[in-house]
Amino acid sequence: MTHQNDGVPRRHPSLFEPATLLFIAVLCVFGAIIGMQLLVSLGITANTSLIGALAAMALARIPLAAFMRYRSIHVQNLAQSAISSATFGAANSLLLPVGIPWLLNRPDLVLPMLAGAFFAMLLDGYLLYRMFDSRVFPAQGAWPPGVAAAEAIKAGDEGGRKAALMGVGFVASMVVSFIKVPLAWIGFAGSAAVTGIPMSAFGVAFIGNIWALTMFGVGLLLRGYSGQLFGGEAFAGIIPKGDLMAAYIPHGFMIGAGLVALFQVAVLLFRGGDKGASGDAAAGVGDAEVRRALGLGTIGYLVIAVFIAVVGGLMTDMSIGMLILFVLYAAFAAYVHELIVGLAAMHSGWFPAFAVALITLIIGMLIGFPMPALALLVGFSAATGPAFADMGYDLKAGYLLRGNGADPVFERDGRRQQLFAAMFAFIIAGAVVLFSYQSYFDRNLIAPVDKVYAATIKAGVAPGVAWHLFLWAIPGAILQFIGGPKRQIGVLFATGLLIAFPMAGWAVLAGILCRLIWEKLRGASGKGDMEVFAAGVIAGDAIFSFFDSVIKNFHKP
Repeated sequence: MTHQNDGVPRRHPSLFEPATLLFIAVLCVFGAIIGMQLLVSLGITANTSLIGALAAMALARIPLAAFMRYRSIHVQNLAQSAISSATFGAANSLLLPVGIPWLLNRPDLVLPMLAGAFFAMLLDGYLLYRMFDSRVFPAQGAWPPGVAAAEAIKAGDEGGRKAALMGVGFVASMVVSFIKVPLAWIGFAGSAAVTGIPMSAFGVAFIGNIWALTMFGVGLLLRGYSGQLFGGEAFAGIIPKGDLMAAYIPHGFMIGAGLVALFQVAVLLFRGGDKGASGDAAAGVGDAEVRRALGLGTIGYLVIAVFIAVVGGLMTDMSIGMLILFVLYAAFAAYVHELIVGLAAMHSGWFPAFAVALITLIIGMLIGFPMPALALLVGFSAATGPAFADMGYDLKAGYLLRGNGADPVFERDGRRQQLFAAMFAFIIAGAVVLFSYQSYFDRNLIAPVDKVYAATIKAGVAPGVAWHLFLWAIPGAILQFIGGPKRQIGVLFATGLLIAFPMAGWAVLAGILCRLIWEKLRGASGKGDMEVFAAGVIAGDAIFSFFDSVIKNFHKP
């Protein structure tokens, strides 16, 4: 148990306390198995962080001294950090990449891909730990799922008015999540299909940057209604059948916005001296530390790319020049992928990891890499990003639970323990995937997006793709430049274009409208209540999505 000093604990609970470590190990195995099963059966990975916190809360209610430690909100924070890391790590960062060479009839590349993805996942999480609370990834950033996790843990610990307000958001989210809306009601005439209402999209609108989220919502709607908007003769030569993806418009927008975002990060770090993200707070990470982290990341990704090329036998498939180009491009693509996913996750709580990895693949095909290199390339790219984003969510939750950096020493200790929890979870996730991937593949249980990657590699690139990417990268770059590094409107707009979920667009814009009304009626004093309510909405959606996915998986024929 921790002691309190003016509301701030003096010593953070350690991951390595035997009872805590055993509990978290069990959670990690559970999270890894759930993540893999949902990925291969439904193509999604649920956020399990709240499941970990709820499990700790439940154990804390057992009236035995051995379970008293789980009443600590910081132990609960470690639990939610670990289980979410294991879930995303096993599914998105490990099982997904190794399915690509398997589908391409190259089982000899599975273990090299698994090893490379494992190292990339570890580096991915560590880099966010090093850069969190900097000007690039500030602790004051939105990180909506992290806010939801922290508020849920606080509500369980403190109760009172905030718990009631969060409960209202939670219950409202759960109730609305059961509602299915016919697509015909939202502009898809003749469609008999129905869609759910993504309440997480509604909730993040109350927390994130309003400009970034508006562009995210607009992008979602443009993608969702592209057939109706651009399916006429006027656009036939530019957008075939109104399909933005077929015209490579979202891909081009993301390439342009991503490159400008990378440039903006560089300008932020190399101009204006060494500044921390949290003003004078000693826990803040200065620009010099971020530069060192980026330097470490550059070396790390280059080493991993070399490792993948060597153990994957690419030296026999490519010339020395092409091999060097592969290593450089793979490392650069991993970096950009990580940055884009991190920025999108920080501002919106959504990240287009699968789609950005597809962009990496398409550019690799344009360069002319052979099939084995493409399989390893897209797997390597897909492995980076999810662990990075999830670490941001978890550190945000910890930051809020530890008092917003009020005690810098305690804050640093807490982040370190969260890093240990995440790395422990990644190791368990790696072991679970290593011993189970064969059983999944033998039953033809493979992530659906892997089939998209494999089909893309087999089909090749159509003529004119490079020109389309270049053409649409220009407006993406301009939009990102206009918005600047704080708003990230180019990256968020491109993120929306890459996601085919029009109801999410309506949910985001409806949330923004409600936010504006709330702020008008309550003013600045109502911001705290608004964010607590929004956290309840996001938490309700996360719990509903998790159990809904699990139930669907059990009932799947």
